Formats: sequence, C-alpha cells, structure tokens
Amino acid sequence: MSHRPSLPPPPPPVEIRAWPDREAMLADRALVLRALVGMHLGPGRLGVLLMWAGLAAFGWLLVGSGLVMFEQASADFFSGIAGILSLLLGAGALIPAVVLGSLHVARDREIRALLVEWGALDRDPERDRELRLPGMSLVWLLLSFVLAAGGLALCVIGPASARPGDDSYGMVALIMGLGMVAWLTGLIGAVKALTHRRWVLRVLTAPAPVDARPAADAPQAAPAAADAPARR
Repeated sequence: MSHRPSLPPPPPPVEIRAWPDREAMLADRALVLRALVGMHLGPGRLGVLLMWAGLAAFGWLLVGSGLVMFEQASADFFSGIAGILSLLLGAGALIPAVVLGSLHVARDREIRALLVEWGALDRDPERDRELRLPGMSLVWLLLSFVLAAGGLALCVIGPASARPGDDSYGMVALIMGLGMVAWLTGLIGAVKALTHRRWVLRVLTAPAPVDARPAADAPQAAPAAADAPARR
C-alpha cells in the first residue's frame, strides 16, 4: 500500500508570519489549497472511498452467507463448518474496511479545517478559480446519490419482500447489510461534495478578511499622513 501524503501545517499566527510580501503569501496559500483540495475531492480520493466500500460489501457478503449457512446447519453438518469459515473470512475483510473508512472520514475532517484556515488568509480570484472544481463536485454528488438511493432501496425492499418460510433471516440480513454499506458510502460522498461547495461559497467567494487588507491599503494612506502637517 502506498504511503498517503502528510497534511500541510495550519497557517502561522499573525504575530509570527514571515512572508516578505502579499504575493509570496498568496503563492504559498494557492500551493497549499491546491494540495488540500486534491486530497479532499480528487479522483484518487473517490477511488479510495469506493475501494473501502467494495471491501466492506465483500466482507458483509461473506458474513451474510455464513449466516445463511448456519441456518442450514441443522440439516447439513458441513454447512455449519462452511458458515464458520465464511464468518471468519468476512470479519477479516469487514473490520479493516470499517476501521480504514473511519480513518478516511476523520482525515477529511482535518482537511476541511485546514481548507478553512488557509482560505481565510486572503482572496486570490485568479488562483482560486481552479479550486472550485464544479465538474468533480457534480461527479461526487451524482455517484453518491445513486449509491445512497440504491442502498436505501435495498434496506427497505429486502425486508418488505421477504416471505416467512421462503426467505431466511440470514438472507434478509445479507441484503440489508449490503444496502447499508451502499447508503453510508453515498452519504459520505454527498457530504464531501456539499461541504466543498459550501467552502467555495463561504471562503473563496466571500469578501477578504479585514486583517488581510492593510498591506494593500497602506500605500494609499501614506500620502494623507504626509499632508497632515501642511494642513495644520
């Protein structure tokens, strides 16, 4: 497995900032924001999320199959042995997928906090335009909607269509588990797409913070200060 890139540090406090001028600060801001947006909403992150979702679905498929085999163990001894093996293999795939998926969500929370902090430094419309990623956000949102809708349908249709005596409890649990994996994956993807859009509207397109303006306004204030003794 490739080592994931480390997150950049938050911007330094105002009292210890050492940028020589505003342009240098904007260049560093653009570089960090570009890296953070790629870590949050890039194609690689979409592939990682789908990979963990596929691993979780495969693990639950084995667990559900093991439950179905356990229900048939009363009539066949070998079904019970196969059910135990299926449960163990399913747990071996499901538990890492859940743990790594949780780490994925926690890392996204850290990335969003850094995006807000670095984006609040100043405004740079030219460089910020490439960070909006409307097409990629739409791909995330549409794919997440399909997954969430399909998963919710499985969670509802599976138990509703089960007939006593014909469908086992293990089969119902298998269908509902797969639906839950799809629904959670779609929910995570939709949250990522919507939070990125909200970040664009609240940070990139909002007015510049007050503490970022004096550097640009100082040359205009200097002549007025120089003319004060003459007026007096």
